[in-house]
Amino acid sequence: MPSYHEVRLYLSGLWLLIKGDAQGFRLLDISDRGMLRSFWAFIWCLPAAVVSWFWWRSYLLEGMPSGARIGGLFFVRMGMLEVFNWLMPLVLAGLLCAILGIGRKFVPIVVTVNWLSVPFAYLYGLLSLRFLMPSGLDALLALIHFVLLIVMVVSVSRVMRMICGPQPLTVTGLVLVLIVPGMLATEALQRFLGIYPF
Repeated sequence: MPSYHEVRLYLSGLWLLIKGDAQGFRLLDISDRGMLRSFWAFIWCLPAAVVSWFWWRSYLLEGMPSGARIGGLFFVRMGMLEVFNWLMPLVLAGLLCAILGIGRKFVPIVVTVNWLSVPFAYLYGLLSLRFLMPSGLDALLALIHFVLLIVMVVSVSRVMRMICGPQPLTVTGLVLVLIVPGMLATEALQRFLGIYPF
């Protein structure tokens, strides 16, 4: 498992890429081994994800009769949803790379997307933690949630541009398959797994 020091280097590299500095690639391990190790990012994101799961659990309980309980199976299902949402965009990106003939770009795409998940997982985790607390600022928190989504789209777009070069259609296609399918599939999967609140 990558150490805290390594993860800091990876995040520093991503920040450079977002700013348009190709030196960021020097701080990332974009070898085949580095791609496999980048999936440790899931474990790094897990504490923040669990906070989000507790928020979703409280959201579910609000729509249930008084005294209703949600057992441990809920967290198993949330974990399944998390894994699916993590892997599906990467599979789609791999298919798109194969179709476009840019398979050599797949490894840096996987590495950067995986490690980019870490800061956003904790930002969303902090937001979920705030949602768990009594507050009259729900509208403001929802706005912050939307702003984070925009920041994530911009960040992924800029990183994809650094990987693929000035190819707007390729970059747009990659951003779409990395972000949109997961958003569209989440509600359907939540309903299928029985963890949708309405």
